[in-house]
Amino acid sequence: MPPHLLSDYLFVLVFLLVGLVFAIAPVLLAAIITPRGVGLKRLTTYESGMAPIGQAWIQFGVSYYLFALIFLAFDVDVLYLFPVLVAYGSFPWRDLVGIALFVGILSLAIVYAWCKGVFEW
Repeated sequence: MPPHLLSDYLFVLVFLLVGLVFAIAPVLLAAIITPRGVGLKRLTTYESGMAPIGQAWIQFGVSYYLFALIFLAFDVDVLYLFPVLVAYGSFPWRDLVGIALFVGILSLAIVYAWCKGVFEW
């Protein structure tokens, strides 16, 4: 095998090892510095430093979660739309049709969620 191919494999191996170190190091560091005490305070519900009121197992309306998921989906879709808008101009009609189709599908998602009553509190 030629030496330049070995250097390419070495580069990939170093990249893989650095990735593994960055993935494993926080887990090991947290395991080392985490307090190990077991007591009554550790078993109580944490409410931002305030004394807990009631039980932790209460039911919330699912509409809050659906609203948050829809917001997250549209927020991520903007990230997909941004590179298209930056590169816009090489094929203006094709790009315009693609953007219109993308926004149209997103609009159908909003209409579907609206019909299901997600936006009603």
